[in-house]
Parts: sequence; C-alpha cells; structure tokens
Amino acid sequence: MSAATQTKIRVVVAKPGLDGHDRGAKIIARALRDAGMEVIYTGLHQTPEQIVETVIQEDADAVGLSILSGAHLTLVPRIVELLREQGVDDVLVTAGGTIPAEDVPVLKEAGVAEVFGPGTPTQAIIDFITEGVRTLD
Repeated sequence: MSAATQTKIRVVVAKPGLDGHDRGAKIIARALRDAGMEVIYTGLHQTPEQIVETVIQEDADAVGLSILSGAHLTLVPRIVELLREQGVDDVLVTAGGTIPAEDVPVLKEAGVAEVFGPGTPTQAIIDFITEGVRTLD
C-alpha cells in the first residue's frame, strides 16, 4: 500500500452492467466500512470503463464487483483487461453475486483473486481483502 493508504484500505464496490439489484453490494460496502475501510460505492449500471476510471481516480487498493445478471463472464474479464491496459496491476479484484461454481475458475484465470457467493460471511470477505491488499504490497 502507498503511504496515503497505510491507515485505511480503499475499496471500490461496483455494480457493472444492467443488474438493478444492489442490496448485497450495499451490505458488503457497509461491512467493509464498519471494518475500517474506505469504501467508494459506484451505484448501479456502471460500464467497465466507468468502474476502471473510478478505481484509478480513487487510487483504490481493491475493487469488489457485484453481479447478479449473469453477465459475469463478459463484464469481469473486461474490467480486469482494462485495468491491465491502464497499467493498474496493484489492485485486488474480487467478484460476488450469483456466479455458478463452474465459472469461478474462468474468472480466476482472468485475474480475479476471489469469488464470493451468496451467503458468504462478511467477515470472510473483510479478511480476504485485508490479507490480499497486504500481499500486493
């Protein structure tokens, strides 16, 4: 982490695509905030380009992508690709939502550090992001 982010991990929580359900993303955002992280929630209907721009502008340490629409195999790899194109290789990328188990290896191969399914304890997500950001340092 840079000197500016030593005290607080900065996480962008984003809802890519046309998915209009954000209750889970808001619950995760609140849990991360309660754990002492600085959270930037992008809101609904974000394009991959908008999400990457936010990650860069906010100097984020991690990005959590919440997808319930079924477009995860298109949107998530595109976001990872755009981050790489912009030279951003020090941001922990996670995804969550209704993602079938057989798609998890595909997302991890694309560069996603972890995929969290429905019912994942928020503490497990907090711990993963905390440890993952430390590892990227």
